[in-house]
Amino acid sequence: MRKIKSGENRFGRLMTDTSDANKERNREIARNEEAKQVTGSIRVSTWAVAVVVIGGGILFTLGWLALRS
Repeated sequence: MRKIKSGENRFGRLMTDTSDANKERNREIARNEEAKQVTGSIRVSTWAVAVVVIGGGILFTLGWLALRS
């Protein structure tokens, strides 16, 4: 991957207008926010699976103990 020179965007074009610079900055912010959102979603999903597994284990154990007595 080539290094981006000062004044160039990631496609190699010179950014002569501040609106181009702002658009590129906003795109980069959007990519970063998307990555954060994906990470947060994965974290929430992991916790949800863990809670369901633990809850299922407890219910299974209680049911098994009830059937044994």
